[in-house]
Amino acid sequence: MARDIFEKLKQNQGPIGKYSKGVHGYFTFPKLEGEIGPRMTFRGKECLVWSLNNYLGLANHPEIREVDAKAAAQYGIAYPMGARMMSGQTSEHEAFENEVAEFMGFEDAFLLNFGYQGMVSIIDSLVDRNDVIVYDSESHACIMDGMRLHTGKRFVFQHNDMESFDKQMKNATSLADKTGGGILVITEGVFGMAGDQGKLKEIIDFRRSGKYSFRILVDDAHGFGTLGEKGRGAGEEQGVLNEIDVLFCTFAKSFASVGGFVCSTEDIINYLRYNMRSQIYAKSLPMANTIGARKRLDMLKNHPELKNKLWEVTNALQSGLKAAGFDIGKTNTCVTPVFFKGNLAEATNMTFDLRENFNIFCSIVIYPVVPKDTIMLRLIPTAAHSIEDVNYTIETFKKLKVKLDSGEYKAEELAHVDVDKK
Repeated sequence: MARDIFEKLKQNQGPIGKYSKGVHGYFTFPKLEGEIGPRMTFRGKECLVWSLNNYLGLANHPEIREVDAKAAAQYGIAYPMGARMMSGQTSEHEAFENEVAEFMGFEDAFLLNFGYQGMVSIIDSLVDRNDVIVYDSESHACIMDGMRLHTGKRFVFQHNDMESFDKQMKNATSLADKTGGGILVITEGVFGMAGDQGKLKEIIDFRRSGKYSFRILVDDAHGFGTLGEKGRGAGEEQGVLNEIDVLFCTFAKSFASVGGFVCSTEDIINYLRYNMRSQIYAKSLPMANTIGARKRLDMLKNHPELKNKLWEVTNALQSGLKAAGFDIGKTNTCVTPVFFKGNLAEATNMTFDLRENFNIFCSIVIYPVVPKDTIMLRLIPTAAHSIEDVNYTIETFKKLKVKLDSGEYKAEELAHVDVDKK
């Protein structure tokens, strides 16, 4: 008799799900309520929040809210109804694509309904079984899921390690010579956990030198809007934007919205329009989001003070943490990780203390994302934060470290949370 699939799932809730009992609603699936901003309500108490990907502070910017509201009132959330290819095309969609392509300096762009699915589908569309993929070991889950659809071979290089990249490119080149395929290199503009930029320039230098032939796809979710003179991302920051073959950006970070876009040459974008399954067989980005995206792009282009304020807060936060002796890793972007030495119980109790007694909400990152003896608290500064927010957070972290070092957070069990109590 066949095995009951549901019984298997009940017995194995997965690597994260096995911890759900006692933490759901607090450490996992927490509810931040109220107006989006640096201060929100968590379990009935106001908290200083460092966990929102709202880099430019656009989520509740009055001009953005006005445009979003008017677009929703005029069109609702249903229009256009259908996929872009069939019945979901509008002049607003086309206008955004023209505007963002011009701004980013590419021949063409394609507006996507969702970022994650978009990246999965881009990879699926670009390669066939004869092609070889070479990718960074710390690539985002959307990249990993896209590669799972690839029926050909892939090689992984150690994170931002160009010696490892060189080795894997040799392997990829040798294999591609046999299959008759090409090579697609995939990396990120900014790695969202540790905050370091992908080594785009160094990778492209291999192609400039003539050593290898490949195309490069860059996921610049965290770089778009935050890096570069005009906010065009890590490629602009590193001076190689015009040498990126396919560039993906999402609205979920700097634009504080839903959707995304991909840029490339006119012929490649046209190919993607007619071959990306996540767009051909799924609903078009709603009109309200599309009009909102145009307004957000306008804000990025014409209000440099937003990015300037973001970096004022970021620089104050990162320099202050380093001056206080904290390890913030190799970040050279707005993403600000703070590393501590400790185990799972200590991480849990420290985070509980941070939220309950200091009213600071930030993301906790533990093994397997970081080594077993490491705790990472990840801070995402925004243009909406203040220097006062920064100073309070640094002083709080100093107190946390004293408690951690003195063993105050050691415990046999995780901190108990009554998830039904607010």
